[in-house]
Amino acid sequence: MSRVRRCRGDERETILRIVNLAVEAYRGVIPADRWREPYMPACELDEEIAAGVTFWGYESDGELLGVMGIQAVRDVDLIRHAYVVPGRQRGGVGSSLLAHLIGVSTQRMLVGTWAAAEWAIRFYRGHGFELVTPEQKTALLRSYWTIPDRQIETSVVLANPPL
Repeated sequence: MSRVRRCRGDERETILRIVNLAVEAYRGVIPADRWREPYMPACELDEEIAAGVTFWGYESDGELLGVMGIQAVRDVDLIRHAYVVPGRQRGGVGSSLLAHLIGVSTQRMLVGTWAAAEWAIRFYRGHGFELVTPEQKTALLRSYWTIPDRQIETSVVLANPPL
């Protein structure tokens, strides 16, 4: 049986494992000066949760196969840290998670991703998100995220509903 559910506090290590395994798909896409090992250390996950990111998981037969976070920031909901276990990608896990988060959101949703991650952009566009203009992107990333200028330069933002 498969279902989307809120991740529990005792699943921190599983969330980290999924993120750090799945991010390998971005190797060579994430600029080398933004890549690190592990990509998400435990302290960063703790900081994200403390900042209000709620993680949801896709569970099948008792195993988490994907995670996706949502974070309310003022008048929008941000999609954060969307990752699916390698070998289970392109099988509906991410779509199920995103559909669930769209269903629980009551605000405009924004997601940021790497500009070179064409498959991620296609995924979000396939779920009703639209790319914002480069000027809007910069303003949104500075307003709703806390990321360095280099990441702003190499990222895109998609909105649902479109701006």
